[in-house]
Amino acid sequence: MKKEMGKDKLMTDVLYNDVRKIIEDARANAVRSVDFCRVQMYWNLGRRIFEEEQQGKERADYGTYLIKNLAHRLEPEYGSGFGVRQLKFCRQFYKTYPIGNTLRSQLNWSQYRRLIQIDDPDKREYYELESVNNAWTARETERQINSMLYERLLLSNDKESVLAVARKQRIPENPTEIIKDPMVLEFLGLHRESSYYEKDLESAIISHLTDFLLEMGKGFSFVARQKRILLEDNEFFADLVFYNRLLRCHIVIELKTGELTHQDLGQLQMYVNYYDRNEKLPYENPTIGILLCTAKNDTVVRMTLPEENKTILASEYQLYLPTSEQLIEEINEVRKMAQKKK
Repeated sequence: MKKEMGKDKLMTDVLYNDVRKIIEDARANAVRSVDFCRVQMYWNLGRRIFEEEQQGKERADYGTYLIKNLAHRLEPEYGSGFGVRQLKFCRQFYKTYPIGNTLRSQLNWSQYRRLIQIDDPDKREYYELESVNNAWTARETERQINSMLYERLLLSNDKESVLAVARKQRIPENPTEIIKDPMVLEFLGLHRESSYYEKDLESAIISHLTDFLLEMGKGFSFVARQKRILLEDNEFFADLVFYNRLLRCHIVIELKTGELTHQDLGQLQMYVNYYDRNEKLPYENPTIGILLCTAKNDTVVRMTLPEENKTILASEYQLYLPTSEQLIEEINEVRKMAQKKK
C-alpha cells in the first residue's frame, strides 16, 4: 500500500512539474510575442514618419515639426510613451533597421532602443548577436554595453575574430577570446577606496555569481569555492574553480586585492599543474589559471611565466565602470606594445 502511495506521489510530482513547465513556457512565449509586437509597432511608426518626412524634404525643419505635432496629438490619447523623444527613437529605429524581416523576435524594444544609439555598425551587430545568443535581458544588454565588453575584447583580439564568434562562424579556441582584461566587477558593490580582503571579494563574487558568470563570458559554469588541494601533508585552497564547455577545460581563479607578485603566479601555476595531472580527463584541454588582481606589472608576468605560456593569465579587475576615454587609452597602449614587438 505504501509503495503504491509512493508511486502515486512520484507520478503526481512528475505530472505537476511537466504541467508547470508547460504553463511557464506558454507565459514566457506570450510575453515574447507581446514584446515583439511592440517592436514591430515602433518600427512601423518609424517607417511611416520617415516616409512622411521624405515628402517634405525641401524643408530642413520639417522632420522636427512633424514629430512635435504628431506627439502633441498622440500623447493625450495614448500616453507619454508616444512623446517626442520616443517618436524620434522610432524614426532612428527604422533608419537603422530598414528591412523589417531582419528584426529579431528574441529582442525587446528596450534592447533595440539601446542598440540604435550605437553608431559603429560592427559594434552594434556584436551586441545584437550576443544578446540573442546568450538570451540577455534588457538589463544585461545595457550592462554589457556600459561596461564596454566589445572594446575590452578588442584589447586582446582582432575585430574579425570577435565578430566571427558572435556570428557563430567559429568556436573560441584561445582563452583571450573569452576571458577579458580588465574585468569590470561594479556589481559587487565594493568601494575602491575601502580596504577589504580576498575573502570579502570571494564572498561578494559568490553572492553575485550570476552577474560574475555574465562578466566572465561564454560557456562558464561554477565548480567549487576554496577547492582543497592536499599535497602530502600540506593543504592548499584554490579560491574559485569554474569549467568552460567551449574551451573544454577547468578554470582556476586566484583573487588578489593588491598588485600581483611572482609568488602569486607560482602558486597559481601549482594549482594548474595539480588539475592537469589529477582532474583533467583525456579529452579535455589543459587547465587555465587566472590571477585576478587590482594591478599588474606586465614585465613581471612575462618574466615569471614561460615564453610559450598559454594557460596562466593575469587579469586586472575594476570595481567601477570604465569611461570610454579610459578604454580608448588602454586600447591605444596595447596597440603600441604590439607594434613594438613586431
